[in-house]
Amino acid sequence: MHNHDYALLLGFFLLVLLPAPWLGRFYYRVMEGQRTWLTPLLSPLERAAYRLAGVDSRREQTWQQYALALVTFNLAGLALLLAVLALQGVLPLNPQHLPGQSWSLAFNTAVSFVTNTNWQAYSGEASLSMFSQMLGLTVQNFVSAATGLAVLVALCRGIARRSASSIGNFWVDLTRATLYGLLPLSLLLALLLIWQGVPQTFIDQVQAVTLQGNEQTLPMGPVASQVAIKQLGTNGGGFFGVNAAHPFENPSAWSNLFELVSIVLIPVALVFTFGHYVKDLRQSRAILGCMLALFLLGGATALWAEHQPNPALASALIEQAAPLEGKESRFGTTGSVLWAVTTTAASNGSVNAMHDSLNPLTGLVALANMMLGEVIFGGVGAGLYGMLLFVMIAVFLAGLMIGRTPHYLGKSLQASEVKLLVATLLVMPVGALVLGAIAASLPGAEGALSNPGPHGFSQLLYAYTSSTANNGSAFAGFGANTPLHNVLLGLAMLIGRFGYILPVLALAGGLAAKRGAASGADSFPTHGVLFASLLLMTVLLVGGLTFLPTLALGPIAEHLSLGF
Repeated sequence: MHNHDYALLLGFFLLVLLPAPWLGRFYYRVMEGQRTWLTPLLSPLERAAYRLAGVDSRREQTWQQYALALVTFNLAGLALLLAVLALQGVLPLNPQHLPGQSWSLAFNTAVSFVTNTNWQAYSGEASLSMFSQMLGLTVQNFVSAATGLAVLVALCRGIARRSASSIGNFWVDLTRATLYGLLPLSLLLALLLIWQGVPQTFIDQVQAVTLQGNEQTLPMGPVASQVAIKQLGTNGGGFFGVNAAHPFENPSAWSNLFELVSIVLIPVALVFTFGHYVKDLRQSRAILGCMLALFLLGGATALWAEHQPNPALASALIEQAAPLEGKESRFGTTGSVLWAVTTTAASNGSVNAMHDSLNPLTGLVALANMMLGEVIFGGVGAGLYGMLLFVMIAVFLAGLMIGRTPHYLGKSLQASEVKLLVATLLVMPVGALVLGAIAASLPGAEGALSNPGPHGFSQLLYAYTSSTANNGSAFAGFGANTPLHNVLLGLAMLIGRFGYILPVLALAGGLAAKRGAASGADSFPTHGVLFASLLLMTVLLVGGLTFLPTLALGPIAEHLSLGF
């Protein structure tokens, strides 16, 4: 590694961690309707949105009403996006006259963007019109991220409130998350990306002459606006097929840093938002410490593995350097590895290098980040409520060890809460392992794999893990655009999204109704190094051991076969 590699790592952590406490407090004030510096500018738009939608912002909902509103809104968004994709050929802003997607691909794509997964079994510049990119995908990039933030806020209220029958109003939370939480940052990032050379235009293509004198057609479009929210909203779907490896999406070292930081900026800030809800920022520091420990453990492993020369390459000259296959030379090995670890830790899914070309251990880290259940930063809102589920599981395990009813922040975790927690533990195995096994056993499934042996198995495992984790990244050699995989991967995305959201909302409603009790001298503290260590072990053991046999058949077996 060189000095610029260390500068990249240092700049990344500073730009993520320094603004996080301030931004976390901002999100708390926004979601609770308190005055912020944006209130004079945006509150008229907020009130107008409520009037148009017929929403009474002062009326709160029970968890059942909240869940019904959320599911109804997402089903409506799914139907609208499905129609846009299928009827694309007759809709406006389609200068290339691109036809609509097939039914299975339209279903897969619509589910993907509604669930904040952004799995793409197509190349955007060759398959989607500007109308589909803007009205279809970019809109869902906003509202799917806002939905995750709304669910997190509902859980925070459930933990913080005492003897309450409501957890907020979904329509209000969705509006505030979009208007205050996502739109201003997206506008800022889009301007920074335009400054670096990312296109933002209604021109569909331009003609260029290569250095060899050949003519080339370059696709264009409103790229910067989509890239900004895809990163900030932990969506990840690219305007172009090769995503952030494309020079129009990510043209420079500065744009690479801006986009890297934006992937985890909001998820890290929301950890501090939780601390403001429970009036104890020590809780935030303990959770963030566990997240950082998991991130650093995976990142260090991936950096070490990717900087090793490939023993399969015979040239002594090549052996002295880290392999650059599948990577952009303008980002190098460290920039590519940091992105791969960040995008899988944050449930973002965008890529600036092809994961299919990563060394086996680096691919193992990317898989493990997703298999843990989207909890190392994770998606906007979704990452923290996933981690809070593990926090309560850790508290429950601690209660078992000392023979006491577990309490978290004054709320007892009884049979109903424990059942909901256990239900969430089944989400990742069902989507990644069960649906993956079905896909592998059906006729013709092997046609999607471009490699035999352990690497081919890793391609299939990665696809179904990524979909269930609502991540969206893939091993580039996996051919997913078949009716079989489009449908099964779509089901995995739905399970991975709503298999968490519905139990989390039920948990929020149950906890809000409890009276709570003040913590005493004999209470188990959940803010120190001891608890952070217990939480770390819970995530690794409860969340990770489930997948160890499959990892042994894939990246571990491939690593051993290379003779490192």
